Amino acid sequence: MLGILYAIISGVSMSLQGVFNTRLSEKIGLWLTNAIVQGIGFIITLIIVFMIKDKNLSNLSCCRKLYFLGGALGVIIIFTVMQGIKLLGVTHCIAIILTAQLIAAAVIDFFGLFDSPKINFTLNKIIGIAVMIIGIVILKWKG
Repeated sequence: MLGILYAIISGVSMSLQGVFNTRLSEKIGLWLTNAIVQGIGFIITLIIVFMIKDKNLSNLSCCRKLYFLGGALGVIIIFTVMQGIKLLGVTHCIAIILTAQLIAAAVIDFFGLFDSPKINFTLNKIIGIAVMIIGIVILKWKG
């Protein structure tokens, strides 16, 4: 149940962040917005790390170097969400993002990539993804 709550908060936060960042970038520029957003996030996270003592720097050396690209992906995510919302609107952009996330997650689970456990996909899951894609087409359709 807690996982569902976290997922809902994440989804709402992503949508709000996308809109806020897009509106800010219209006034101050895309890359300055990205820098400010990443900087504020870094400062808040650093404060939380020191407050709750959630750090184990000695384990950094045993982490796969690939996983450190998460920060770079954050820059790409913020940039592409802002551009997508600007060009497509909030609803269409987020619908496409959600579908792309679901497909990427399915590939990661199916092949067990990045140390994730392998999860077999049933016909129900494939139909679910197809329905989402059809939903985006219907949502975007100008009849």
